[in-house]
Amino acid sequence: MSDLTLTVMRLGFLAVLWLFVIVAVQVIRSDLFGTKVNPRSSRRAAAAPAPSAAGPGRATQSQQAAPAQPRQRRGAPTQLVVVQGSLAGTTVALQGQTITLGRAHDSTIVLDDDYASSRHARIYPDQTGQWTVEDLGSTNGTYLDRQRLTTPTPLQPGMPIRIGRTVIELRK
Repeated sequence: MSDLTLTVMRLGFLAVLWLFVIVAVQVIRSDLFGTKVNPRSSRRAAAAPAPSAAGPGRATQSQQAAPAQPRQRRGAPTQLVVVQGSLAGTTVALQGQTITLGRAHDSTIVLDDDYASSRHARIYPDQTGQWTVEDLGSTNGTYLDRQRLTTPTPLQPGMPIRIGRTVIELRK
């Protein structure tokens, strides 16, 4: 082998070694200090649209394309409350949108729990307006009232949803 080839191989090996060291330090740092959890307030519905120049009784194209919001049933749950865990006391208003639970930073409720997956579970309204919980293939599972979920299951208000050390309830 030529000296040039040997030198390039040494530099390549050195670069891979440093990359491994940097990744290892980041993992150790994450384990020691944990992930940063940003408190999130409940998302509010968008403000009412501005009056249109099309005149009364005439809807603009953007107003026609907007899907109609399903009506909230009387006595239907209005909030999701974290009962136990590091986020105890956190509430999220239910406004017809899907709520994601997990360690990922873009989840609606970010769980800082060793037993939670990045994309652990989701809670969403079905076609009838009933709220449903679904496990998204998590490693440690999602439990609804001490029973592990295997299929999407309708939620009743007050039933505890357990993800690791975190317990969440649907409330009116």
